[in-house]
Amino acid sequence: MPDDRRTLSQHAVVLEHIETLADLAREAILPWFRSPELGAANKTAEGFDPVTQADRAAEQALRAYLQEARPLDGILGEEFGQKASQSGLTWVIDPIDGTRGFLAGTPCWGVLIALADADGPFLGVIDQPYISERFLGGLGQAWVDGPQGRKALATRTTRDLGDAILFTTFPEIGTTTERAAFKRVEQNVRLTRYGMDCYAYALLAAGHVDLVIEAGLNPYDIAAPIAVIEAAGGIVTDWQGARVGENGQVIAAANAELHAQALALLRR
Repeated sequence: MPDDRRTLSQHAVVLEHIETLADLAREAILPWFRSPELGAANKTAEGFDPVTQADRAAEQALRAYLQEARPLDGILGEEFGQKASQSGLTWVIDPIDGTRGFLAGTPCWGVLIALADADGPFLGVIDQPYISERFLGGLGQAWVDGPQGRKALATRTTRDLGDAILFTTFPEIGTTTERAAFKRVEQNVRLTRYGMDCYAYALLAAGHVDLVIEAGLNPYDIAAPIAVIEAAGGIVTDWQGARVGENGQVIAAANAELHAQALALLRR
C-alpha cells in the first residue's frame, strides 16, 4: 500500500492536489457552459456519445498539472487514454460526466477526479462547477462545500427497500436482461428518478437518495463516486456484490441493509 494512503503528511499533499485539479477543471469548463460557441463531436458510430471543447480543455489542463506536480503517477482519463503509473498511484479523470446534460444546458453534470492504487479508488471528488458544489471523500474526509457552506457527508439510514429513492441515468438501462433486473428493484422502491449522471451519486453521499443502479459504466465514470460514497458510509459494488470491475454494472447503496435487499432482486 503506497505511503500516500497511510501517511498523514502525504494525505495533506494529495488532498491539496485533488482540490487544485477540481479548481482547474472549473476554470477550463465554465466559459463553455451555455455558450453559443459550444460544439460537440460524436465519438461513436452508433448512437450519440458526445465530446466537447470543454471536455478536452479540462482534461488537458488536469494532465498538464499532474505532469508537473506528480510526474510518477499514472493517469486514466476519458478523452486522452492512460498513462502508466510508476508510483503505484493513478489519477482517474472524467472531465465532464454528463456531457449530454452539459450540451442541453442543465446543471446536472460534474467533474470526476479520483486517486486509486492497486486496491481501488481511495480519494474522490464530484464537482459541480456551475452551482459551486464540491463533494469530497476519502483519507478521513467526507464533506460537501457549496452555496450553503460546508457540511459533513453521511448516507441515509433507510432500512426498507419500500421506502427507498432510486436513481439511474437512462430508463433504457443496459441490455434487455439488465433492464429486467433493474425493473425488479424499481417495482419495490418508493420513488424512481432518472437522469442526473454523477450528481445522483453525490446526492446519495449527501443523504438525499438511497440507491443508484447503473450498467455500462467505465472506470472513469465510477472511481470518484466510489471513494465519495464509501467515505460517507455507503457501499458500492457490481451486481454480484463484488468489487466494481469491467462489466460496467454498479449498485451504490446508502447502507448494507438496502444494498442486500436490492442485490437480491438484481441477482434473482
